[in-house]
Amino acid sequence: MESRRGPLKSAVPSNVVSLVRRCSRTACGRPAVATLTYVYADSTAVLGPLATYAEPHCYDLCAEHSERLTAPRGWEVVRLADGSAPPRPSGDDLEALANAVREAARPQERAAGDNGGRSGADPMEVARRGHLRVLRSPES
Repeated sequence: MESRRGPLKSAVPSNVVSLVRRCSRTACGRPAVATLTYVYADSTAVLGPLATYAEPHCYDLCAEHSERLTAPRGWEVVRLADGSAPPRPSGDDLEALANAVREAARPQERAAGDNGGRSGADPMEVARRGHLRVLRSPES
């Protein structure tokens, strides 16, 4: 671009352009990981994965600021799940894991090769290895 005096020059010459988007919060230079958008008509703040392009009406936030995000009184915060992040275990998953650990920790009451004539054992169980069981198919 040129002016009447000749080509325009940058006030601060720079050959480095940062490709990393930064957090929009003042004085925060951490890399952005999420994008915040306000839906004024619904009084909703939507926090989702980092948008493909920086938009003037959206705010990029770092991990810390996105976790601590609160909305104004009367507004709702909707947090969209990031498909690339591994899902957090649910309460059911943790309970199933605890039950499996308890089962594996129980003392083995039978000998490794003893499969017949057990009292109180599951009649469908053929063999056992650690917490895994081999079951006989039901006979019709």
